[in-house]
Amino acid sequence: MQATPNILSPHHKVLDFLNRFSDVALLSLSLALALEINREEWKLTATVILLFSIIYHQLSASVSNLYESQRSLTVLRQLYRTLATLAGTFALVTMTSALSNRLHAFADRELLLAWFVLSAISFCLWRILLRQVLSQFRQRGINIRHAAIVGASTLGQSLAARFDKNPWMGVQVQSFYDDNARVDYINNYPVIKSIEQLLEDAKLNKFDRVYITLSMADQENIKKIIDGLSDSTCNVFLIPDVFVFDLMNSRQTSIDGLPAIGIYDTPFTLFDSVIKRGFDICTAIGILMFIALPMLAIAIAVKTTSKGPVIFKQIRYGLDGKPIYVWKFRSMTTMDNGNVVKQATKGDTRITPLGSFLRRTSLDELPQFINVLQGQMSIVGPRPHAVAHNEEYRKLIKGYMLRHKVKPGITGWAQINGWRGETDTLDKMEKRVEYDLAYIRNWTVWLDVKIVFLTVFKGFVDKNAY
Repeated sequence: MQATPNILSPHHKVLDFLNRFSDVALLSLSLALALEINREEWKLTATVILLFSIIYHQLSASVSNLYESQRSLTVLRQLYRTLATLAGTFALVTMTSALSNRLHAFADRELLLAWFVLSAISFCLWRILLRQVLSQFRQRGINIRHAAIVGASTLGQSLAARFDKNPWMGVQVQSFYDDNARVDYINNYPVIKSIEQLLEDAKLNKFDRVYITLSMADQENIKKIIDGLSDSTCNVFLIPDVFVFDLMNSRQTSIDGLPAIGIYDTPFTLFDSVIKRGFDICTAIGILMFIALPMLAIAIAVKTTSKGPVIFKQIRYGLDGKPIYVWKFRSMTTMDNGNVVKQATKGDTRITPLGSFLRRTSLDELPQFINVLQGQMSIVGPRPHAVAHNEEYRKLIKGYMLRHKVKPGITGWAQINGWRGETDTLDKMEKRVEYDLAYIRNWTVWLDVKIVFLTVFKGFVDKNAY
């Protein structure tokens, strides 16, 4: 069947310009509304700060890839990029306003907050509206990309299922091509058992995209197919079968022009790391202001009820497996910090009476908010284990050290799901690691907020914490 003409994809540059122009217009409109709300007039300083904001927004957008093709992004991911870009823009605007005497009026918090909120709302509404419009086009057969999948393997079937599950991508599979296929249809898509037929159909423009999902071991055949498709106008994509590995935040990168795929990587780009660090600092400062007096009371109680220091600093692994000192209120009569560290157990005689209460309620961990301000820990992340336990479990649990691709946290996904306290069996630690790695793979700032919120209700007191 002849592919429907794609009337929008050739005009990607036009859409890119439209998005950029609309963002400039929305920034301007939002500023005008913010000034109106604050009963201020539009003066020369407003024009100057608007020009700065436009420049900063374009710079932030280049970091967050805001204007790249959004076809493969979920709406939540697109809105996240939009808000992250705006956050970077207004951080720079705030700094510029505060440092300039002429623009000092724009350092007013109420005005900047109103401008940011109005911009965020309008930017998000515009992108949702645009997606809906493009979705309507695609439902009518306009702006649809017709695709052929080379390889009837599990990877090829998974790719087709993703296109079916996400029609907003606008990619419609036409057929599979595989010389070695044993079936005639996959999910109602015909399977053509001839790569030569693929090359002929490509020349006849029966599809405009080709996804090659063959095994990486079949390099000779892949090269032959790619060479053959050079005699067509199809967009060709190679989908490597790296799914056989346990991927973590994999992403495509390049080394001096040489493409590479990251298998194990941190979830934080430069922009994401700034956002998470900002969240950590603001949250830690807010919490420390609230708990300062209780911490003082606990410190006095620890000092007066048992011998030893108030704070116990234990060496643990931090980001990238580098050692850090984690602070806790001392809860034991001993302070194990060597190659052998025995986990606390129920009825452990080393635990002081006060320490038992502190550990059960997680109050012994309050000093770790200071670790957060020091930059050694995060509010949310995998809980750090003693070095001796790390060395033990890294030999027993596959992927254990991947927990250290992010900073350790005061609370985490594993803790609010009940995997806290003593890990007296290997399967308990495996479950904790499973949840930690799931957090790293699926990290968003909203997930951090959710975990902090749930910690208040279910993360402090635990029957398994001794």
